[in-house]
Amino acid sequence: MKKNLIMLFLACAVLGHAQKKDAKNAVKIKPKSEFVTELLSKMTLDEKLGQLNLPTSGDITTGQANSSNVAKNIAEGKVGGLFNIKSVQKIKEVQKIAVEKSRLKIPLLFGMDVIHGYETTFPIPLGLSCTWDMKLIERSAQIAAQEASADGINWTFSPMVDISRDPRWGRISEGSGEDPYLGSQIAKAMVNGYQQHDLSKNNSILACVKHFALYGAPEAGRDYNTVDMSHIRMFNDYFPPYKAAVDAGVGSVMASFNEVDGIPATGSKWLMTDVLRKQWGFKGFVVTDYTGIPEMIDHGMGDLQQVSALALNAGVEMDMVGEGFLGTLKKSLDEKKVTIETIDNAVKLILEAKYDLGLFHDPYKYCDPKRAKTEIFTTASRKEARDISAQSLVLLKNQNQLLPLKKTGTIALIGPLADARNNMSGTWSVATVGEKCISLLQGIQDVGGKSVKVLYAKGSNLDYNETFETNATMFGKTLNRDSRPKEELIAEALKVAEQSDVIVAALGESAEMSGESSSRTNLEIPQAQKDLLNALLKTGKPVVLVLFDGRPLVLNDENATVPAILNVWFAGSEAGHAIADVLFGDVNPSGKLTTTFPRSVGQVPIYYAHKNTGRPLSNSEGKFEKFRSNYIDERNEPLFPFGFGLSYTTFDYSNLKISADKMNFDGKLKVTVDVINTGNFDGKETVQLYIRDLVGSVTRPVKELKGFQKIALKKGEKQTVNFDITVEDLKFYNSDLQFVAEPGQFDVFVGGNSAADKKVSFELTK
Repeated sequence: MKKNLIMLFLACAVLGHAQKKDAKNAVKIKPKSEFVTELLSKMTLDEKLGQLNLPTSGDITTGQANSSNVAKNIAEGKVGGLFNIKSVQKIKEVQKIAVEKSRLKIPLLFGMDVIHGYETTFPIPLGLSCTWDMKLIERSAQIAAQEASADGINWTFSPMVDISRDPRWGRISEGSGEDPYLGSQIAKAMVNGYQQHDLSKNNSILACVKHFALYGAPEAGRDYNTVDMSHIRMFNDYFPPYKAAVDAGVGSVMASFNEVDGIPATGSKWLMTDVLRKQWGFKGFVVTDYTGIPEMIDHGMGDLQQVSALALNAGVEMDMVGEGFLGTLKKSLDEKKVTIETIDNAVKLILEAKYDLGLFHDPYKYCDPKRAKTEIFTTASRKEARDISAQSLVLLKNQNQLLPLKKTGTIALIGPLADARNNMSGTWSVATVGEKCISLLQGIQDVGGKSVKVLYAKGSNLDYNETFETNATMFGKTLNRDSRPKEELIAEALKVAEQSDVIVAALGESAEMSGESSSRTNLEIPQAQKDLLNALLKTGKPVVLVLFDGRPLVLNDENATVPAILNVWFAGSEAGHAIADVLFGDVNPSGKLTTTFPRSVGQVPIYYAHKNTGRPLSNSEGKFEKFRSNYIDERNEPLFPFGFGLSYTTFDYSNLKISADKMNFDGKLKVTVDVINTGNFDGKETVQLYIRDLVGSVTRPVKELKGFQKIALKKGEKQTVNFDITVEDLKFYNSDLQFVAEPGQFDVFVGGNSAADKKVSFELTK
């Protein structure tokens, strides 16, 4: 009994000590403003400049952090954050240097390009956007944050919300397409998924919206190139997703590489201060892109000292890799080219972000090895990834209902992307373990089951040009080039095809044919694969083209000759399973394009929300008319319009109505339409609402997306879909950059894509 009492006393004493310790820590953490102000007052100039410095250490080996050069800089207070370190053990080791060896013990930010998932990888962002499902998109970001935070990461350089209407630009794969309204909804969903409205949670991370601004509109579609556009186009077409991210509370913003109004964005005070902070009320910090400050030297903006001062004075707070702030701002301060107030404000914003993340309360908050073992690449997350990936796939053609395939008979799976698991994650998948991804071959075998015989042949290399293929399969995403003659590869494929009931051709781009610095002038499938496809078509067997890509491609030949085309983007870790789920009909495809597919690269830039000229084409058949706005050799319309996507079932739209033919500025109109599933499968349809402002003080687009709803309908089921229209849906930026709605006539279109022609009309009155 006495022994038990002693043990109870000791337990209470330990518990009491722990509670006192926690209380003591809580007292130390003062309210944010007071805490940051007090800490700032203790900092030397060198320590302040250190907080503005974001180097990359490379993925240092565990146990080597203390002996690395970056460790010395951290201990001296010359580093505010690091990126590209992966794993709790390595990050904890480095964080320990910051909080135990530096004078003020300020914790570090740890960033990574967690773009479309962490180890559990989701479809590339362009593919993800084709789900048109904000809950799924937010959930994908939430899972990414869960996994990244479990592995020590507290900051992601995502979402990328750049509007792009030029598929030559490789980074179109990393964004959400061409439309500002849809892009804004996705930007908000991604920020909420990463940050979860509460950065103090240990499974939320700081988001960074990028690239501010206009990065998706480079001349000639060439990455990093000049951007030149009017302010009215910026505000109406390109700025909305950035602003939506800011309104959602994004914690950081990344500057873009391109120039805006003749000044590189990294040095644009108009962008970073006037628009971002004064107009939009952004409260977080701005970081450059990789070496964004020294790159302004090649732009012709001066030497490193000049461009560093330019960036700081513009409103940039953190220098990624360039070390211009660290190396030159002290001199610029002495020469009165920058002020200590500007430096202090930059440091303050970074310290506030660290405070919001809870790093001052617990610098090892993201360094729990138990989480790393149990929350990364889990069975549950992979299942969600599979479900989400399946909904991103877009059925472009399905002649004579060739799809879905039956789970019987023999399938010939042919093509360089058929057994390429390390390409399934697509570009910007830095944390993905490629060997764990599901190839299409494995997916078809797993989903098809024992009753399906799968025969495989590569059939061709990615491209005839070996150098091109090397450049298109970087970062460990090799396709293991086959050295045999092309005739031998095709002959082997034809032998396999002859034994099959149906041919599935896995063709298109490799993962790194799109992405950063992967611009293309030719948007067709490489000729080596086109030759293979033509040989397969000549067999007379039914052919399904499973098309891998990170951008809209020119598919005139394929659309004319191939019975079924399923556009699968790069669907992530579970790509093979998700694609097979759709091919066999376990999932009915419901993806809708968020970018226009052109007929020719000569049509680029091409997008649905274009404006009329004074000489629009007068016929609806696309026939050539002299002295009208058209081409001699091609029609104006795209091959596949924005919002397009087929299903294994069919949907009929009818009974489109509007609640009144007039609305004042305080009013609301209700638009209703009946949608019925008229086919033989249960399915999902994204009902889209577009508005046209017929007369304005400035010219207005022929259509603008203003609402959408993704609905599920069983075979034969009908649903009435409702949309509300208010004056906010009718506003735009006029020539004075005032956000206004103007009285006048409006047309409203509702349908399954941007070519919808069912319409009602109303008048906006004062």
